[in-house]
Amino acid sequence: MNTPSTRLPFLDGLRVAAFALLIPYHVGMYYVSWDWHVKSPAASDTLEPFMMLSSPWRLGLLFLIAGAACQGLMARRGALGTIKDRSLRLLLPLIFGMAVIVTPQAYFEVLTKVPAQLPGDGGYLDFWNAYLHGGKYCRGLDCMTVPTWNHLWFLPYLWAYAVIGALLTAAMRRTPRALALPTWAWLLLPAVPLALARVFVMPHFPTTHDLVHDLYEHLEYGWLFAVGWASRTPLASGLWAAALRLRWVALGAFLASWAVLLVYAGHYGDTMPPEGLITAARTLRGSESWWAIVAACGWAQVAFKRESPLLRQASAAVFCLYVLHQSVIVLLTQVLKPLALPWGLEAVLLIALTFAICGLAYLVLRRVPGLALLVGIQRTPRVMGQFTTMPVTSSSTSPVPCAASTASSERSSRGDAPVFQRTSTSRHSGL
Repeated sequence: MNTPSTRLPFLDGLRVAAFALLIPYHVGMYYVSWDWHVKSPAASDTLEPFMMLSSPWRLGLLFLIAGAACQGLMARRGALGTIKDRSLRLLLPLIFGMAVIVTPQAYFEVLTKVPAQLPGDGGYLDFWNAYLHGGKYCRGLDCMTVPTWNHLWFLPYLWAYAVIGALLTAAMRRTPRALALPTWAWLLLPAVPLALARVFVMPHFPTTHDLVHDLYEHLEYGWLFAVGWASRTPLASGLWAAALRLRWVALGAFLASWAVLLVYAGHYGDTMPPEGLITAARTLRGSESWWAIVAACGWAQVAFKRESPLLRQASAAVFCLYVLHQSVIVLLTQVLKPLALPWGLEAVLLIALTFAICGLAYLVLRRVPGLALLVGIQRTPRVMGQFTTMPVTSSSTSPVPCAASTASSERSSRGDAPVFQRTSTSRHSGL
C-alpha cells in the first residue's frame, strides 16, 4: 500500500516524458489543418493521425500526476499550507505569464489572421500596451479576449482543484477505506466517468478554458486529478500495482481504440454518422484516454525504477519550460518562415531550438531569485514523497494537450485555448 511518504520515482519520469511530448505536439499544431495561433503555409492533415496518438490523454495524465503530488503536499503541510504553496507556485507564474510571456502568441495570431485590427502602427509595443488594457480581436463570431492565458490555462485549473482537494480533505472526519478492486476493474471503472462525460456533457458544454464555464473539462480533468489524489491514500492505492500489471493490455486497448477512431473519423469526416455510432465513438474516445494513462503509468514503473539526479533535475525544470515553450515556438516559426525550408526540416529545427532555448533560459533564470519564481522555478525544490509537485502542459488544452464535430469541441481535443475558429478533418464525425 502506498502512503504519502512512499517513494514513487516513476512519477518524475512520467512528468518529464509528458513534457517531452508537449513541444513536438505544439510544433505539430503549426503543420496540421487544425487551426492554431499561427499556421505554416505547408499545413496539411499528414501529421494528424500521429497527433491523435497523444492528444486524448497527455493532459489528463498530467492532472492525475498533479493530484498525486498535491495529496503528498497536503499530508505534509495541511490544508492552509497546501493552499498557500499552490497559490504562490501557480498564480504568480500565471499572472506574469499572461502579462509578459503569452503576449507574443496573441500578437502574431492577430498579425497573421486579422492584421487590420492591430492598434497604432501595428508594432508589438503598441499591441502590448493595448493587450494589457484589455479588449477583443474577432474573426467572424469567434473572438479572443485579452489579456489571455492561452496555454497557461492549466495553472488556474490546477490551482482550483488543489484548493478544493485540500478543503474537502480537511473537512473529512474519517480516512476512506481501501477499495478492494480486482486488477481488471482498474482498467474499466475509472474510464466510466470519462466516457459518460464525453457522451452526455461534451456535446452541450464544449471546451472554453475560461475556468468558470467549462463543465466538460472540469468533469474530465477534475476526475483525473481526484483519482491521482486518491492514489496516494488507502482509497485507491491499488492503482499503481494494477497499472503495472495491466500495462500491455492497456497499451493494446488504447492503440486498438486509436486505430478504430481513425477509421471512423476518416470515413465520416465530411458526413454525420448515425446517432448510435456517434455515441459508441464518443464512449470509445472517452475510455481510450484512461487506457492510455494506465499504460503510461505501468510502463513508467518499468522505465523509471530508481531515482536519479538527472531525472530529478529534469523534473524540476519542467514547469519553467512549460511556461516558456509555446511562446518560444510561435516566435521561432516567424523567424524561420522567411527561409522557406522544407516543412520536415523546419519542424525538426523548431523542436530542437525550442528545447535548447527553453533549457538555456531555465539555466539562466534559476539564478535570478525573483524572476525564477515568476517563471515557475523553485530554487530549493520541496519534496512531496520525494517528487516535486508541479507537472506541466496544456493545454492547452488540450489539452488534448486531444477531434470533434464542431470548432469548440475540437478545442477540447487539443487542450489549446480557444481563440479563433478551429476546424479539423473530423469536424462532422461527432467525436
